[in-house]
Amino acid sequence: MFSKVSGPIRLADRVAAILSEEIESGRLAEGDKLPTEVELVKQLGVSRTVIREAVSRLRNAGLVEPRQGRGVFVMPRRTRPLDLEAEASGTSGTKAKVMQIVEVRRAMEGEAASLAATRATPDDVARMRESLAAIDEAVAAGGDGVDEDLAFHQSIAESTGNTVMVSTVRYLGEVLRGGIRVTRANEARRGDFIEAVRVEHHAILAAIESGDARAARSAVRRHMKHAASRLQDADDGFWTETDDLEVDLDAATPAE
Repeated sequence: MFSKVSGPIRLADRVAAILSEEIESGRLAEGDKLPTEVELVKQLGVSRTVIREAVSRLRNAGLVEPRQGRGVFVMPRRTRPLDLEAEASGTSGTKAKVMQIVEVRRAMEGEAASLAATRATPDDVARMRESLAAIDEAVAAGGDGVDEDLAFHQSIAESTGNTVMVSTVRYLGEVLRGGIRVTRANEARRGDFIEAVRVEHHAILAAIESGDARAARSAVRRHMKHAASRLQDADDGFWTETDDLEVDLDAATPAE
């Protein structure tokens, strides 16, 4: 049924995508049993660990259901799993997609910061501070700081103790990281905007550390508003997509 998997993309991602396509296309219909783990290992040429991780992703997406002693079966399609990249692509385009996600992040992460201000422990605050230091180190070393930036926002969500919020914030961050590819990414940075982002991040941390929920929510919303403004001002050429370049949402702006 399947051909061997290879390439630079994580194997579990590739396997999950292959199996999802079989289900979406109807080649694996509702109630069908997936090939056994041994069969998938043989057909796809990957390890059992990869197969298990891929199947776990399908289960989390509501596509399949393991049944004790019987195997893994395709689930009825009650609702389509959330896929912001697919929903917001096409006619709306990359820029519109990103702007819409920024609006969602503003609401979600503003509330996360508000909760963090009342729930974060000293260890949580220390992790946020470490994340901000990591952003500075990455930028100083010539990197884009995308991973470190996402880690900061994720650390805020984690400090709330709300697992649904943690998962949602992580998902929105991954959509942005994977979905925004533009030309001249290295040129799309300016020192003044990088410093503005730094100040905004530290304002968020200060509000959380002081326990001021209202100030924390306002700081995040202000940060997201400014991020949207920086993106809105970018020229059309900035949004030309490529296959190998990514841009940090917070600091994005066309070079002068």
